[in-house]
Amino acid sequence: MNDAQKIAILENEVEANLLSSILEERNIPHIIKSYHDVAYDGVFQFTKGWGVINAPLVHKEIILEILDDLRKQGYSGNT
Repeated sequence: MNDAQKIAILENEVEANLLSSILEERNIPHIIKSYHDVAYDGVFQFTKGWGVINAPLVHKEIILEILDDLRKQGYSGNT
C-alpha cells in the first residue's frame, strides 16, 4: 500500500481495534500503527496519541466518518 497517508490520530487501543474491524469488514485497506515504544515505556503516547491510521486518501472521508461515529457512541472506555 504505497499510497497510504496519515488519516487520523487514534486515542487508544480499543478505538484502533474497533476501527480496524469495521474497515476490514468493508474491505478498506489500512494500516494502524501504535506510537508505543518499549524503550520509553509508551511515553510518546501521552503526547502524540495512542497511534495513527494510514490509508489511501481516497478512503479518508469514510474512515473519518466511521471514526467520528465510534467516538460519538462513547465506546472507548475513557468516559
